[in-house]
Amino acid sequence: MTFVQEEPPVNIGADISLKSFEIIANELQEYEKAKEFDAQQLEVIHRLIHTTSCFDEVLENVFFSDNAITRIQNLLLNKAKIIVDVNMIKVGLSQFYLNKYDNEVICYVNEPFTYELAEKNRTTRSYAAVVEAIKRHKDQPLILACGNAPTFIYAAINTLIEQKVDLSQVALLLFPVGFVNVVESKEYGKRFCEAFDVPTIIMQGRFGSSTMTVATLHAVYKLIENFDGTSKYNGK
Repeated sequence: MTFVQEEPPVNIGADISLKSFEIIANELQEYEKAKEFDAQQLEVIHRLIHTTSCFDEVLENVFFSDNAITRIQNLLLNKAKIIVDVNMIKVGLSQFYLNKYDNEVICYVNEPFTYELAEKNRTTRSYAAVVEAIKRHKDQPLILACGNAPTFIYAAINTLIEQKVDLSQVALLLFPVGFVNVVESKEYGKRFCEAFDVPTIIMQGRFGSSTMTVATLHAVYKLIENFDGTSKYNGK
C-alpha cells in the first residue's frame, strides 16, 4: 500500500476561521428553525455551532430570555464579575476582552476553603465555591456562568435569594452537560429567571459544555463592538 503525505488544504488560522463561519452561515439557511432567532441571537448560535459542529442540538435547545444579550452586555460594560463553575471557562475566556471591559473571572473551586466548606456541608466543591463567590461579591454586577456542574446552578440561585442580591444586576449562562441533575438544574434556572426577570441564555436538555459557555460570552463581547447590534454573518 502506498501512502502519500499531504498538507492541510487551508493552513492559515484566520482563513480557517473565516471558512468555518462561511460554511455555518450557508448550512444554516437549510434550517427553518434558524429563522426564529434575531440577529444578535444568531451571532451566539453561529459560535455555538462553531465550537460543537452541532446544528440540530444547538437550534433545538438554545433558549434566550427577552433582551438577554443586550442586558448581559450592559453588565459586562458595568465591570461585572464573571463567576464560573470550572477553571476551564476561566482559562478559555479571552484576556483581551476581560482587560478591555474590566471583567474579573472568579472560580473558587480549587481553593482550600472550598474543600473545607464542601466537606463540612456535604456538597460538591462547585456548590461551595459559588456560595462563597456570591457572598464576597454580592454588591457588584454578576454574571454566573456554568458549563459543567449543575449543582452550581442550585447553589447560585439559592444564595442569590438568601443574600438578597439585587437581581437587576445579575445574569445566568447555563450550559452544564451530563446526566445527573443536568436537565433539572436548567429547568430550575429557567423558572428562577422567569420569576425574577433575570436575563439568561440556557442550553436546555443534556447538551452543553464549558466551551459553549466560553463561546457564548465571546459572542456577546463581539456584539458590543457592533454599534448597531447586528450579526456580521447574516448581513442584517
